[in-house]
Amino acid sequence: MNAFRVIAIPSEVATEVRTTNTSPRYGHPASHKIASGYGPCRHCLRTFNVGKEYRTLFTYNPFTGIEELPLPGPIFIHTENCERYPENAGYPSDLLSHAAILSGYAKGEHLVTKVYVENNGGHEAAVEHLLQRSDIDYIEVRDKVAGCFDFRIERATNDTAASGPEKELKC
Repeated sequence: MNAFRVIAIPSEVATEVRTTNTSPRYGHPASHKIASGYGPCRHCLRTFNVGKEYRTLFTYNPFTGIEELPLPGPIFIHTENCERYPENAGYPSDLLSHAAILSGYAKGEHLVTKVYVENNGGHEAAVEHLLQRSDIDYIEVRDKVAGCFDFRIERATNDTAASGPEKELKC
C-alpha cells in the first residue's frame, strides 16, 4: 500500500467533456487534435502516443471541491475513452521520466513549498518527504517544462486504501 493517493480528474468530468465537447463549469469549447506532446492524459495519467493519438484540450479547475478560489487552466485527456488512474497505484510510471513541480499546499490554497524533481525517478521519495510535513494537506503535481496541472496527491487513509481503484472523488 502506498502512503499516498494519486487523484486524477474524475471520470464524470472526462465523460462530460467527451459528451458535450465543452469545459465543465466554464462552457468553453474543447478542441481535438493529434497529440504533439506527451501530455499526460489527466484521466488515465498515461503519456500520449505523439503523432498518433487524438487528445482533447479543455479548461479545468484542479481546485474544484477542495478550495474556493478557482485557478483554471488548460489540460488534455484522451479523446477516446480510457480508464481512470487507480488512486492507490503510486506515482504514475509513465511520468517518472519527466521533470515535475510538486507544490505542497495547506488548506486555503496556501502554498507551503515547491519541490522540483528532475527526470531521475526521485518523484515518490519527494512525495513521501512532503507528506511527512504536518503543514501540507495535499500536493499539486505540474509538468516542469509546460507548467500544466497533471494531478493531485493526498495522504492515504485506511478507508481509501481499502476502497481500491474504483473510489472516485467528486472534485
